Amino acid sequence: MIEFKVTDAQKFFCLCLRHYDFLNEEEIRLLYTANGDQELFNEAKLNGVVPIVAHALNKVIPGDLPDHWLAEYNVIDQRIQSYMVELDKVASLLTKNGIPLLALKNSGITRGMYPYYGACPMGDIDVLVSKTSFRTAHKILTDEGYQLKFRCPFEEDSLEAAEHGGGAEYSVNLPNGEHLWFELQWRPVAGRWIQPDQEPDADELISRSVPIEGSDVKLLAPEDNLLQVALHTAKHTFVRAPGFRLHTDVDRIVSSQAIDWPKFVQLTIELRTKTAVFMSLAMAQSLLGTPIPFSVLEELSPAKWKVKLMVAWLQRVGVFEPDASKWNKLGYIVFVSLLYDDFSDFVSGVLPRTETMKEQYHFKSNWLLPYYHCKRLANLVLRRVNT
Repeated sequence: MIEFKVTDAQKFFCLCLRHYDFLNEEEIRLLYTANGDQELFNEAKLNGVVPIVAHALNKVIPGDLPDHWLAEYNVIDQRIQSYMVELDKVASLLTKNGIPLLALKNSGITRGMYPYYGACPMGDIDVLVSKTSFRTAHKILTDEGYQLKFRCPFEEDSLEAAEHGGGAEYSVNLPNGEHLWFELQWRPVAGRWIQPDQEPDADELISRSVPIEGSDVKLLAPEDNLLQVALHTAKHTFVRAPGFRLHTDVDRIVSSQAIDWPKFVQLTIELRTKTAVFMSLAMAQSLLGTPIPFSVLEELSPAKWKVKLMVAWLQRVGVFEPDASKWNKLGYIVFVSLLYDDFSDFVSGVLPRTETMKEQYHFKSNWLLPYYHCKRLANLVLRRVNT
């Protein structure tokens, strides 16, 4: 459906990032030999995928893998184990208080379906609760020593700001000395350019969630899970940090769970997110070989000119090396505008409806609308960092 030009080393990474149970071992072995260990290791570090590649290589060349791969894998393995223990602990605390907790994105995939912890690098844990439970969950976390603190310097470290924005970030030190960023959300995506009515409703997601055996953590239903990670990947414009490895989320869900594809397509269309979801699925298929049905991509595909433009643009800014500069501010805004199915949705993303603005910023008078629109636009531009 779409195609990216990749070097032999990049092709090697794509093969290694495929779901562990479906690795093309022969081709990985050939490319590893042809490119050389040290070159591949250095490039894997640039792409933030060393532990995932190490996990694949340990299967392909067992007993012969150099120590520098295994060392990084083991560090991540121990870190993620401590993260998952903490996730279970928080889920139990919230459950005792009648609050269901859903693990999102890589957190949910790792805890619920992909048990290779060392191959699941993540910088934080993301969870979802109902908006009505948000403040109670916040108190439970702070009573446990969690400190409300946003990583972005333009964010206000207050519960009110967090509640308005869709979620809070917390800093906590774990018993083993690891530091953890913990994100408590009531909006499942909470993108600055994604309006609330284009996100799945949190309460509906919770009602459809499925249990994880041996844990109080819940997992999104398969179709909800896939839609959420596809929108999250789009939120990062497919290539911004953590970039390339984000596509493993789509691959692992599709490879691990039975997806009701007609239901998934219907959910995507109802939320008017066909373009964003199409690109996420098509990139996983193109780069990793994820088995996305052609009929699904065909049904979700936007206009051919838009697909060609977006693929060419992504190729130019670079699908790999996520920490490299990708866009200037104007370029980023123009690219994001292409993610909308309809131009009116883009206008709503830039200038939300009056009711949305009043709910987000908690004001009543229409006279204050211009002020809060200016504040929001300035925030969108100033917070567009690391592009």
